[in-house]
Amino acid sequence: MSNVSKTLIIATAVASALTGLANSAAAAGDEKCFGVALAGENDCAAGPGTSCAGTSTVDYQGNAWSLVPEGTCETTMIEAMGDMPERKGSLVALERDIPA
Repeated sequence: MSNVSKTLIIATAVASALTGLANSAAAAGDEKCFGVALAGENDCAAGPGTSCAGTSTVDYQGNAWSLVPEGTCETTMIEAMGDMPERKGSLVALERDIPA
């Protein structure tokens, strides 16, 4: 077995374990909240521009999520930045602040 194959197998196992951990936390009264994480502090991803934990590249990236206490995602206000108005998180992936 080549080193590339071994690396892919290990990477897949790690990704599966991280997904299992995220799902376990979600079952414990947390929910995925999109668009609330600071750059590099997301728990996982929802689409292009991220691959998993810590890979968001901009603050409040709409397709990256973080776990928050259940029922708080859509009520927590995101601090305004510059001339941006305050915004809220979402239970579904957002189209805002997606890196090019």
